[in-house]
Amino acid sequence: QVQLVESGGGLVQPGGSLGLSCVASVSIHSSDPMAWYRQAPGKQRELVARIRSGRDPEYADSVRGRFTIGRDNAKKTVYLQMNSLKPEDTAVYYCYARRDGTVYWGQGTQVTVSS
Repeated sequence: QVQLVESGGGLVQPGGSLGLSCVASVSIHSSDPMAWYRQAPGKQRELVARIRSGRDPEYADSVRGRFTIGRDNAKKTVYLQMNSLKPEDTAVYYCYARRDGTVYWGQGTQVTVSS
């Protein structure tokens, strides 16, 4: 069983920045993906960014160039740096990890972009 704990959400003004972190309770092999998804009210959960060794990080078109995903395997942590935030980035952000073929989700952290 893997537990994922997110932190770093909150309220930020348009154009601002916010960083999210997700710590796993056990090591996730670098070849297994870790990712961030988000779900806005009334919308389906969507992939924001994904990272695993041997491949370039993947980004949703809507965040490419503004968001950066990073990973520290020693700390069992995946990060999401979000810059130039827009109101449409408002959502609950979920951490994702796959380990030994099983998918795990964090509990989610709210990000609200509003003036």
